[in-house]
Amino acid sequence: MCSALGIAFDDLDATLDRPVEGAPARRLEELASRRIESRAPLAYLLNEAWLDGHRFYVDERVIVPRSHIAALLGDGLATWIESPASIGRILDLCTGSGCLAILAALAFPESRVDAADVSSKALAVAQINVDAYRLGDRLRLVESDLFAALGDQRFDLILSNPPYVDAEAMRRLPQEYRHEPGLALAGGVDGLDIVRRILDEAPDHLSARGLLVVEIGASRAGLEAAYPRLPFSWLATAAGDDEVFLLHRADLACSG
Repeated sequence: MCSALGIAFDDLDATLDRPVEGAPARRLEELASRRIESRAPLAYLLNEAWLDGHRFYVDERVIVPRSHIAALLGDGLATWIESPASIGRILDLCTGSGCLAILAALAFPESRVDAADVSSKALAVAQINVDAYRLGDRLRLVESDLFAALGDQRFDLILSNPPYVDAEAMRRLPQEYRHEPGLALAGGVDGLDIVRRILDEAPDHLSARGLLVVEIGASRAGLEAAYPRLPFSWLATAAGDDEVFLLHRADLACSG
């Protein structure tokens, strides 16, 4: 549901020419005023964001969902995963609102999913979304600094949309982005601090044929320079083929 007007998301196109009057018009005027005065993202004002056709609750405890991995999950990463049933355990690192973990649970209906985040505030938001999708029986939220609280568990698929904004870009963020938690955006001087940790630690948490899928923004050149021996597979998304990479567990042996 589109909460501002009370119109279902899929029905918006058919209503674009409809005059807005009465209470809905006043609601729109209120939202427009708040948006102009605060420069807060509309998702925070509505307490909802849409990703790959799915609605998620959001507020300022989490970044606004916008990962390119979402569209890749829509077909279950079909190019790389022959059968969704082969994916038994999934981990979503830096889960934030829980959106990717939930989309993964929907794409792989026989899987069990762990969704980890270092922020207890973010996990409180993720819990709202897990409850909304009634996935509490197979989606577990874990407060963890990456893999720290996961012990020796191994996963068939690890996903992550980690903090990857470099220091210079953080200094130049538009005001709208400054409403979002910096912890979920800042990736260090070159934007790769968290990505390096994921690459270093992932082999100990992937199953023998496990896959690692990570979004890194505009850092492809820097990542390939830092890991010249890793055979990254770059996945095509709406933003191009340089923002999301995939590696097999066996590939990660080449990083040393």
